[in-house]
Amino acid sequence: MTLPYLEVLGDGIHAIDTGFHRPRFDAAYLVVERGRAAFIDTGTNHAVPRLLAALAELGLAPADVDYVIPTHVHLDHAGGAGLLMQSLPRATMLVHPRGARHMVDPLALYMSAQAVYGADEMQRSYGTLQPTAAGRVRSTSDGEVIELAGRPLHVAHTPGHARHHHCIWDEASRGWFTGDTFGLSYREHDTARGAWILPTSTPVQFEPEALKQSIDRMLQRDPACMYLTHYGRVQEVKRLAGLLFEQIDAMVAASRRLRDAPDRHQALKHALSAIYRGQLLQHGVADIDAAVGLLDLDIELNAQGLAVWLDRGGEG
Repeated sequence: MTLPYLEVLGDGIHAIDTGFHRPRFDAAYLVVERGRAAFIDTGTNHAVPRLLAALAELGLAPADVDYVIPTHVHLDHAGGAGLLMQSLPRATMLVHPRGARHMVDPLALYMSAQAVYGADEMQRSYGTLQPTAAGRVRSTSDGEVIELAGRPLHVAHTPGHARHHHCIWDEASRGWFTGDTFGLSYREHDTARGAWILPTSTPVQFEPEALKQSIDRMLQRDPACMYLTHYGRVQEVKRLAGLLFEQIDAMVAASRRLRDAPDRHQALKHALSAIYRGQLLQHGVADIDAAVGLLDLDIELNAQGLAVWLDRGGEG
């Protein structure tokens, strides 16, 4: 392989570093079976040249792609989906039914994200979202099976991080493509103990009990691995699930304690930093300040999401 951002994972699965924010932060996946292909998550518009170059590197043409499957419509997962579809003449986009309309007309999605990130950051990081013709977008059904050249990909609707989230089970590799449902695991936090992981409560649809139920549902298949958008393939799934459950409960407890704090946003950020610092110390990270500093963006977004959840009543 000559592309530094393309990683071969086996079983016809390839991780593509989309280049969003920093190296090994945001992945798209390319699944290849008997000359046919599917993208699962796409990154932003700026990632599209990398995705098309990865196809060419593997000897595939744009017409060999059958599916583009955003796990959900947050822009680091689906922001480039419309632009990518313009180069894939035979592809169908498969989206959770709550997200499909945003792929056809992305204006409301763009404005919602702009309210979180601001206009300048939207243009710098995401560019202008491109619509996809309604006839090329199909909503998934919970439990349905998609065939990629005879390879079954099972769909599970997985709320908790977002109500428009679905995950994809690949029987061939015994792995889930998890989007954000199974959290975030950055390779900079790997130690001799393995990977570390944290949940994401990014605005605006965090629901802790639903998230735990979705994780439990994925565990029922006894997966060998998880393919995370942030970032890459992780194993030791049961251990990582335990860390997620522990932290979700800690985040909920801290949020309820701080519901009426005078400067709630800063208090939530401080509480999250303390949770992650304690976890990373237990995990054996050497430079703890750098390790926590790497989470600045996640702490900011998780605090925002927890505030929205509290304002909805802090239930679910």
